[in-house]
Amino acid sequence: MYRALSFGVSREVTRLYSTSFYSATQLFSPPVREAIHGIYGFVRLADEIVDSFHGHDQRALLDRFETDYNFAREQGVSTNPVIQAFLLTVNRYRIDDAYIRAFLASMRADLDKKFYTTRLEADQYIYGSADVVGLMCLRVFCDGDDRLFGELVIPAMRLGSAFQKVNFLRDLRQDVLELGRVYFPGFTMEQFDEATKQELVRDIEADFAEALKGIRRLPDSSRLAVYTAYQYYMRLLGKIRNTPAAELVTRRIRVPNAEKFRLLSGAVIKHKLHMEIV
Repeated sequence: MYRALSFGVSREVTRLYSTSFYSATQLFSPPVREAIHGIYGFVRLADEIVDSFHGHDQRALLDRFETDYNFAREQGVSTNPVIQAFLLTVNRYRIDDAYIRAFLASMRADLDKKFYTTRLEADQYIYGSADVVGLMCLRVFCDGDDRLFGELVIPAMRLGSAFQKVNFLRDLRQDVLELGRVYFPGFTMEQFDEATKQELVRDIEADFAEALKGIRRLPDSSRLAVYTAYQYYMRLLGKIRNTPAAELVTRRIRVPNAEKFRLLSGAVIKHKLHMEIV
């Protein structure tokens, strides 16, 4: 019962925090879906600590969160259902501990670092905050196939990077004005113009192009769901591309629910008809 409770809590975290991603997870096979919920619940809770728990000692809370995870690893169980679901997933799919530490390091950076002045600094942050999450998921998708995992490492990282960079552009106003964070090296609100935006969009498009090569090779148990998430983010990037730079810093770009449904339906139809992902 505790196992079911733990994954149930992580499933609810996924559903409440990201309706789009939750809808895509319904296209995974049941074992994969459960594991992805387990991963998402853990990373979402850590991200929530550094982004939303204002007025509290966020550093102490994040330290305690990591300590609780370390204790759970030693004991083989956690009384925190989100950590328990993640721990079971980590053990079942042999997720590298280095990925988890890199992720937590990037979360900690959100408490300490506000400006990324070089591409290397930004890439290191993105690696920990997004790329390694993609690699955790890839471990689940490959389910013990180390050869396939090795071949898809780069596309998985490029997909994680693309998702994160789209989020940066979508959340410019909140990140810069509310949280005081600047993830793009050399970025200033005053100098953010159409040329700068389009350069960033082209960089993301290159990431997506490489990522798609890997998506095509994913097992049947995960390909449709990942492709659907890819399609959603491509649509979001398209809206960002067509939105004037000045508007991006004043409002959050969204994909309407009707469009999300069409993307989901289109992906399902392609899968049912065994059509090639292009």
